[in-house]
Amino acid sequence: MENHRSLCPINLTLEVFGDKWSMVIIRDIMFQNKRHFRELLQSDEKIASNILTDRLNMLEREGVISKASDPEHKQKIIYSLTEKGIDLLPLIVEIGAWSIKHKPVDLVKHKHAQELVTAGKEMLAEIRKELMKQHVG
Repeated sequence: MENHRSLCPINLTLEVFGDKWSMVIIRDIMFQNKRHFRELLQSDEKIASNILTDRLNMLEREGVISKASDPEHKQKIIYSLTEKGIDLLPLIVEIGAWSIKHKPVDLVKHKHAQELVTAGKEMLAEIRKELMKQHVG
């Protein structure tokens, strides 16, 4: 059995996503279709390669992402969201909504974030369906 600080649902979630990189990695895989290590390294936030490796390994252990050999480049790994990872879609949208309301978001550069917040449940269901097709099969 894993050791947890507590079995509070907020604590358990923060034990997985409470660092400053995990949600950024998920965002990039989910919305920018970054599927390779080098693509994830090139995010605006400039994650260090050792931190990226650590977070990808942790997200895989937690069942949020999976990895497989890239059929086009046998030496590359392709990262995919699992259903568990795709289930984070509404959470990521709500985090974006909070940030748009309370932080100085560049809405010109991140117009898509505002579109997601106002998209409605039907559009989010379509996005989820497309993510399932792209990542889970």
